[in-house]
Amino acid sequence: MQRHLISAADLTRDDAVLILDTAEEMARVADRPIKKLPTLRGRTVVNLFFEDSTRTRISFEAAEKRLSADVINFSAKGSSVSKGESLKDTAQTLEAMGVDAVVIRHGASGAPYRLANSGWIDAAVINAGDGTHQHPTQALLDAFTMRRRLVGRDAGIGRDLAGKRITIVGDVLHSRVARSNVDLLHTLGADVTLVAPPTLLPVGVGSWPCEVSFDLDSTLPKSDAVMMLRVQRERMNAAFFPTEREYSRRYGLDADRMAKMPEHAIVMHPGPMVRGMEITAEVADSDRCTAVEQVANGVSIRMAVLYLLLGGAVFDPKTAPAVTDARPPVSHHHPSDERSAHPLSAAEENQNR
Repeated sequence: MQRHLISAADLTRDDAVLILDTAEEMARVADRPIKKLPTLRGRTVVNLFFEDSTRTRISFEAAEKRLSADVINFSAKGSSVSKGESLKDTAQTLEAMGVDAVVIRHGASGAPYRLANSGWIDAAVINAGDGTHQHPTQALLDAFTMRRRLVGRDAGIGRDLAGKRITIVGDVLHSRVARSNVDLLHTLGADVTLVAPPTLLPVGVGSWPCEVSFDLDSTLPKSDAVMMLRVQRERMNAAFFPTEREYSRRYGLDADRMAKMPEHAIVMHPGPMVRGMEITAEVADSDRCTAVEQVANGVSIRMAVLYLLLGGAVFDPKTAPAVTDARPPVSHHHPSDERSAHPLSAAEENQNR
């Protein structure tokens, strides 16, 4: 694992499978009566959110607290940022407080990369969504959900998504989720098809590692998973399609279209869903829709990412909650900045219990 998680494209197949396998173990910890691990006790994680968010922010906060980290939530609204403070000044303020990791969501594409490589702050940086660029932990939790449903919870350990056919439908142009999923699913060996109106496909999509189609009905019978994307009106400054009814008729998923999918195929949505637009209530509430499951899996994935970036060890459930093999992660960017992660003593462990 590298020191930061900025883009899904930065992950190798082994990196991605390691995160998915670690998340599987974290999910088992979540089934226990006491869901906490002492792994990150004494570490401070800041959730630095410059954009509104519900699922992602709460998911990261839950993951951090289950790993016993000290959590600081920073919202741009009501902070010095609303008074004109720059990202650099905010970062240097956090550096002065001695934080160990920063989870950042920003409206500007490239902000997490800038934060990670500027030298402003000596902390691990996790991208929680930047503009229309990347959202790597969303792609990881989507892949985790697909592997569980299409391969199996236990059978999937150590495996990727080779041979699986994934269809991503909707507003690809404004979607960091679509970009991240295309990168990660390609790395994991899946075959990806994008389905959208021509106006909602980005320039240069022909160079992406995926197929492109404008006909949803022809792709559904060949899909193992269909991911519906929300039309992001807040990012639109022009009319990209005639009417909502026209969009829904051609690119919305209803019960009739879902019936064309193979019996094992699943319906996914990163949320929030606009019922009646890209997905009908009947489909959203069906057993084949994994939207709620994705939210639950997001906590396990984010626990795994934080664990591997800050804990530095491969998670072994037999030794949990004690950390018996916590090696410092090797930095690919700053070799002199390696962190140490010390195992808990028996006394500390008993006290935590």
